[in-house]
Amino acid sequence: MRPLRNLTEATKKVAAGNFKVTVEAKGSREINQLATSFNEMTKELASVETLRSDFINSISHEFKTPIVSIRGFARRLKKNILTDRQREEYLDIIIAETDRLTRLSSNVLLLSKLESSDRVTEKAVYRLDEQIRRAILILDPLLEKKHLALDVNLEPVQVIANEEMMSHVWINILENAIKFSPEGGAVKVSLYSNGRRATASVSDSGMGMDEDTKKHVFDKFYQGDQSRNTDGNGLGLSLVKRILELSDGRVTIDSAPGKGTCLAVSLSIYDQS
Repeated sequence: MRPLRNLTEATKKVAAGNFKVTVEAKGSREINQLATSFNEMTKELASVETLRSDFINSISHEFKTPIVSIRGFARRLKKNILTDRQREEYLDIIIAETDRLTRLSSNVLLLSKLESSDRVTEKAVYRLDEQIRRAILILDPLLEKKHLALDVNLEPVQVIANEEMMSHVWINILENAIKFSPEGGAVKVSLYSNGRRATASVSDSGMGMDEDTKKHVFDKFYQGDQSRNTDGNGLGLSLVKRILELSDGRVTIDSAPGKGTCLAVSLSIYDQS
């Protein structure tokens, strides 16, 4: 009975929030199997708890940074010694930081919803090439601002998916390509079919990524280029990956330092037969 009593005591510790507890696999075959399963469970729970803690710490930091910035510039605006140019500059920063908070809140809520889902609802048949073209038009002001050349080659393709959800994929991937392309650089967008799947790729002319950055680029809050960490919140590609996981899609990345980055998305083509 001692192994069972040990398991009972260990279970009480887990219920109290201690996920590091383990029990010795000692006794009959059935008891050993139970102890092994218990240890595997606590290991998984400890991993989930670590992820939860890291997520809370990361999101707290991400919210705190723009809030501190807004407070600081708002205090400066109360002073009467500022020039008109300084006031305009500080107001633009406050607006940019509030926009950043809005995007962060929206992305966190969407990612939380997607991670608790195991399937996509409200699917419909639509033209993928037209959706990508609309995303490009939405981001056209950003392209013009950086004087980026745009090379677009989209083959007509139909897919069945949640159109609203998939729009987040193209907006995030295109925004990344624009953000990391240098002034006067180029962005290339293509879509072609190959058998029962379609591949959409977006390439930039930026600095590219090393192997370590590529390993973590889809992690939450990860931003490989720290010099541009105010341009985003490190959730865009996490959203892309999760949406595609739920949509029978895949995303791959091809990049090297000094050679730019290409993100390729593969989706099933709608079969009319």
